[in-house]
Amino acid sequence: KDMEAVDVELYNSIVYIKENDPEPLCLTFAINKTVFGEVLEEELKPGGSDIPVVEKNKSEYIDLLIKWRFTKRVHKQMNAFRNGLSDVIPLHLLKVFDERELEYLLGGLAQIDVQDWKRNTELSEYRPTDQVIVWFWKAVETFNDEMRARLLQFVTGTSKVPMNGFAELQGSSGPQKFCIKKFGAPDHLPRAHTCFNRIDLPPYYSYHQLKENLRLAVENTEGFEGVD
Repeated sequence: KDMEAVDVELYNSIVYIKENDPEPLCLTFAINKTVFGEVLEEELKPGGSDIPVVEKNKSEYIDLLIKWRFTKRVHKQMNAFRNGLSDVIPLHLLKVFDERELEYLLGGLAQIDVQDWKRNTELSEYRPTDQVIVWFWKAVETFNDEMRARLLQFVTGTSKVPMNGFAELQGSSGPQKFCIKKFGAPDHLPRAHTCFNRIDLPPYYSYHQLKENLRLAVENTEGFEGVD
């Protein structure tokens, strides 16, 4: 599911391979990648270009392909970044912060324009006049700057608003406005899909229930299966 959010085409290919015999596709344990306009082959395992993908080894191929997509292909770049950062700030000093706290530390907190946020929000299966949506914006307006930033970070992956406002909010595949979707039962916490800047907001029964569940979801993201 993580792959679906990041690379739909590759996700569909993996699903097809998982559900069908891959042998007619003539795949090997190697992939082609483009580097500065040049197509290069990279093996997923030693000797991979000579190993065909067949029914009995397709699970291994899928696992290696996913690892390559998420980690291996950017391993050198991430190591270079980490080494450069450690020359400026000793890494052991950063390990006391999680990624959200580190973003606040480096970027600070800015005032968030709730009206701009509201104007540039899309609704899915909700209408602007629905009580849950009215309660949602009422809750956001009562939050202080830190809580608004944490809510924004919970849904989009960052606490920062684009320089020209929410209209220029970006998703994983380009411009993507903040979205509130009607999803889930009233006894569930909200869920976030950061690649799509979307929050799944159940149809709560009261303002208090909505505000409390929103707070719980945002403040307990670590260990809470509420973020994709």
